[in-house]
Amino acid sequence: MERTTTTAADFLDRALLEEAAKKSGLLWVQPAGQPQARALWHAWHDGAVVVVGDGAEQPLHGLTAGSTAAVTVRSKDKWGRLTGWTARVEELPAGGEAWQGAVEELKGKRLNAPDTDTIGERWARECRVLRLVPAGPLTEQPGAMPDGSLAEAPMPTPATTREPIPAGLPRLLFKKRR
Repeated sequence: MERTTTTAADFLDRALLEEAAKKSGLLWVQPAGQPQARALWHAWHDGAVVVVGDGAEQPLHGLTAGSTAAVTVRSKDKWGRLTGWTARVEELPAGGEAWQGAVEELKGKRLNAPDTDTIGERWARECRVLRLVPAGPLTEQPGAMPDGSLAEAPMPTPATTREPIPAGLPRLLFKKRR
């Protein structure tokens, strides 16, 4: 019988991963074979990140059951990269016990839902609930971060920066009231 040993470093890595995922409201997920990571809102439940998407929710392009994805979590305080890992993607069947638990966690994280009373029913009909299970050691952590910014170039857009404010506007806004 083969026995795996857990070191103190493994325990600390797992604690960092879990705490970062619990505290951050947003993470970046790059499905294997995709050129770009996508920001997803999520919840931490039962040892994994859970996300809901497709339908009227966030798009989950490229995330399929059995595939892998690179997950990056930012620091809630500094907003910079804090940790990253490779995740194994699992799809939860709608209505199952694991699905119910994940949906309960996700309901609390969903902001401005148009149908808070029946959101679980809508998710069962239209959406997929995925678990991103950590698989392997951390790929990024404090003291072992990649070089460079890793920032993506902004998408081309016809939008422009607004014009300078009129010179008299600050006087109107900040004049003392009498």
